[in-house]
Amino acid sequence: MLFDPLDTASIQLANRAVMAPMTRSRAVDANTPNALMAEYYGQRASAGLIVTEGTSPSPNGLGYPRIPGLFNDAQVRGWKAVTEAVHAKGGKIVVQLMHTGRVTQAANLPTGAEVLGPTADVCPGEMYTDAQGMRPHSVPRAMTAADIAHTVNEYAQSARLAMEAGFDGVELHAANGYLIEQFLNANVNQRTDSYGGSIEGRNRFALDIARATADAIGAHRIGIRLSPYGVFNSTGAFPDVESQYLALIQQLSELGLQYVHLLDHSAMGAPPVPAELKSRLREAFKGVFILAGGFDRASAEAALKAGQADLIAFARSFLANPDLVERMRADAALNAVDMATLYTPGPEGYIDYPALAA
Repeated sequence: MLFDPLDTASIQLANRAVMAPMTRSRAVDANTPNALMAEYYGQRASAGLIVTEGTSPSPNGLGYPRIPGLFNDAQVRGWKAVTEAVHAKGGKIVVQLMHTGRVTQAANLPTGAEVLGPTADVCPGEMYTDAQGMRPHSVPRAMTAADIAHTVNEYAQSARLAMEAGFDGVELHAANGYLIEQFLNANVNQRTDSYGGSIEGRNRFALDIARATADAIGAHRIGIRLSPYGVFNSTGAFPDVESQYLALIQQLSELGLQYVHLLDHSAMGAPPVPAELKSRLREAFKGVFILAGGFDRASAEAALKAGQADLIAFARSFLANPDLVERMRADAALNAVDMATLYTPGPEGYIDYPALAA
């Protein structure tokens, strides 16, 4: 089943393998995609679907060094070269919109940008900066109602720019402790207004963004990534987590979103997303359902055959194997990931992984 096409009203894919979003930090010039990035994504176009690395819809969301944005004309032109490279090889690609929120070091932000979060609480831990090395996360400013409305509009405008750049859709990154999940997660969101304090309040920001982007480009072009039991960036489970995510999924389904991309971090040591919750979320969402988290060919095939998902996402195996689909089809050995070059600028460990034919 992994190599079977997927043909729905909203999406047509050559196979069921998704290249998961992975930060690569190669947008070295003003957070703008470049020819190196176009080659990287073009090399991996045999994936049924590519989800790009996290891409900020706002100058305020560029919390890491050298991550790309999608909020100005130069970035649209840069991304257009990427989408053209993928489409020329018959692939499909969506852009993941990721606002880092409080997971930011101010030294990484462009002039005039600021660190924002649901509250003024600092995210524990440190972040790398090109200018100063490792530095603690910066103190965020608690977002006002006006800030929230402005940020929602930034997402909608970025979705419009994604269409100009030739993307096949947009994925909203509501996982891994970034801004949308900062509002979703009760351990982080301590607001007492209508954007916190309850399941409905914590879900509101995510739903506002989903509605705004759907209004901008059509719900059939919008997906969302969720990690309800993730612990990245000081999130973690909370008492109402399952009820909250079920309510969220039901409302996203009613909006007609194209897909839900559910991430289980247990392969990297986090608590697993309970199988029963995965099943209930799958049942509650009427669109395409993607599972991610530690899959290989055998476990992917098993999940698809069991009806647990429509698509399976692969991360580091796609990073190191531009022809991963062909390798899995042939049961061929996989290249190992060079961990030292995951986030370094330049081509090494990025576009130089050998294909099977080589």
